[in-house]
Amino acid sequence: MSDTRVIKVNGEEVEVPTDLTLLQACEIAGEEIPRFCYHERLSVAGNCRMCLIEVKGGPPKPVASCAQNVRDLRPGPDGSPPELFTNTPMVKKAREGVMEFLLINHPLDCPICDQGGECDLQDQAMAYGRDGSRYTENKRAVEEKYMGPLIKTIMTRCIQCTRCVRFATEVAGVDDLGLVNRGENAEITTYLEKAVQSELTGNLIDICPVGALTSRPYAFNARPWELKKTQTIDAMDAMGANIRVDSRGREILRILPRLHEDVNEEWISDKTRFIWDGLKRQRLDKPFVRENGKLRPARWDEALGLVAEKLGATPADRIGALVGDLVSAESMKALKDLMAGLGVKHIDCRQDGAPLGEGGAGRAGYLFNSGFAGVEAADAILLVGTNPRAEAPVLNARIRKAWIGNLGLKIGLVGEAADLTYGYEHLGAGPGDLISAFEMLDGAERPMVILGMGALARADGRAVLKAVASLAASRNVVREGWNGFNVLHTAAARVAGLDLGLVPGEGGLDFAGILKAARDRDLDVIYNLGADEFEGRDLGGAFVIYQGHHGDAGARTADVILPGAAYTEQNGVYVNAEGRAQIASRAYFPFGDAREDWAIIRALSDRLASKLVGPLPYDDLFALRQAMIADAPSLGRVDEGPTGEEPLDLGALGVEGPLDGAAFRYAVDNFWFTNPIARASETMAECARAMAGVEKVAAEESVR
Repeated sequence: MSDTRVIKVNGEEVEVPTDLTLLQACEIAGEEIPRFCYHERLSVAGNCRMCLIEVKGGPPKPVASCAQNVRDLRPGPDGSPPELFTNTPMVKKAREGVMEFLLINHPLDCPICDQGGECDLQDQAMAYGRDGSRYTENKRAVEEKYMGPLIKTIMTRCIQCTRCVRFATEVAGVDDLGLVNRGENAEITTYLEKAVQSELTGNLIDICPVGALTSRPYAFNARPWELKKTQTIDAMDAMGANIRVDSRGREILRILPRLHEDVNEEWISDKTRFIWDGLKRQRLDKPFVRENGKLRPARWDEALGLVAEKLGATPADRIGALVGDLVSAESMKALKDLMAGLGVKHIDCRQDGAPLGEGGAGRAGYLFNSGFAGVEAADAILLVGTNPRAEAPVLNARIRKAWIGNLGLKIGLVGEAADLTYGYEHLGAGPGDLISAFEMLDGAERPMVILGMGALARADGRAVLKAVASLAASRNVVREGWNGFNVLHTAAARVAGLDLGLVPGEGGLDFAGILKAARDRDLDVIYNLGADEFEGRDLGGAFVIYQGHHGDAGARTADVILPGAAYTEQNGVYVNAEGRAQIASRAYFPFGDAREDWAIIRALSDRLASKLVGPLPYDDLFALRQAMIADAPSLGRVDEGPTGEEPLDLGALGVEGPLDGAAFRYAVDNFWFTNPIARASETMAECARAMAGVEKVAAEESVR
């Protein structure tokens, strides 16, 4: 707990921590301080000088409030509290002078700038600047810089605040941006004119206070006041980042981050931000039925009738159900109830085959129990079979933040060497190195193990899980007040599916077993709810019902296609890797004849009513959610993060068995193409080409 001190701000006394800057202290007192270079999550640069204030008893000149701390203030001669002033004539004149200098070379092209309407420079020039210009010389122009396919640059607008340089270096962990030259010739540039090699480059757009860095895909598409803004949840990975979707009609024009300190802070990955063009391409907007080997459009009545006929005429033990990675909890609950009514035991949501949700380990056996924010409290982190930079870039940035802020933090990796943006010790590549790798946790007060799908989604996954859990127990990773056992999922739908129990019943087949049974003609009907991350031909000669929103792998081999809604087109609950249930809101209605997933399954149950002994017992989303919460109470605890109170029996995780000596292969081999929306996106394809065409930093350089 830091010390506090009483100061006066514009005559009002306020008690503030001594380690705050004067800018922060003034804001606690309710005063607004303009700034360009200062950012709460970046180091202090102190180079824009817009945050000038007056300090009584200090030097007879304005003080940069971002660069001086409260502890540095001197009391008055009689011991009175130090006094700060934010609205004196000296401060007003100083700010006007600074603003005048900042605008000397600015092109003043607000009407054609994409930042217009959301520009800090525009707002602060109106609030704190002069009403005219005294500058009559020729303005300086700066060459545009190439920063990759996502960022449009007009560097003449740049005011050299260096926020982008500090973000790239400190948060993203890449050294691709820098300030060259001095004085009037100073420029922000990328080294060797190459793309910024990071999965977080879109955040440069957010932190730029002027129009120097803007979104290339969004350029000239809209003004902010034209857009409908919907607060929702991201489904591109298992972090559940809080986002805002800006749409016009049935078209998303941009996706922006929302602040959530415990989940994504205020950052999102480039895939989350720029995926939106894939939401309107290769869409399934009407039902299809395969006839004579070819798919043809059909009416809902015909498609549902054919599906009901097949399901009703097929014995339950010859039906299987698969669940994909982008499906909401409500849709999974509806499918589970439908299959349970039919007596189907072959159902699985674990598309990657990871053996989670089995045994008696409890819910904590498949959660990121420390919470994403808990990464900053750890003093030793062991990564097992995971590359968080590709699987959860924002989490990777938080690990880097902990690495920078805690000089004693030890990080180890078991798996393929990778460039993780922070230093780590490479402790081995596969299961044979686990015993020696866990020695790095010896003596740690808050040890953390992050277990990835690269270690679990393999033939010996249960044995690997058993070995990791046993070693974690031997190192006391789970102790009173601290649960350092964490599973990092790659799919947004996985935790909710496990919460709802979408795993094989007694005698049921798992995902791989369903595929094998279909190939061997032991299953006749497969209901595929949005699963696209496998080879469709693996389903053999089974009759395949595909319900989803993109014409991807699952749709190509389907006999009936039921068009569903994407995550931006329906209200739904998603549970992130740490077990936090969050509500995604509909930004616009689905395309064409597509319908919300749960509603399709509910309509299908009407046609199977005789076999189900009545249709599913809910007619609206509220009733479905009530049933869902009764089934899995954790889904009703909205935005409740890990409490550390979830019981976890590490001994119940996994199954003893032989370990394969092969190295762990990471679950994500191409960050840009992890789901059908990404594969439909031209922007993601362009990013994949750009990143593949530039030589990446060697992974070994990140290894201590």
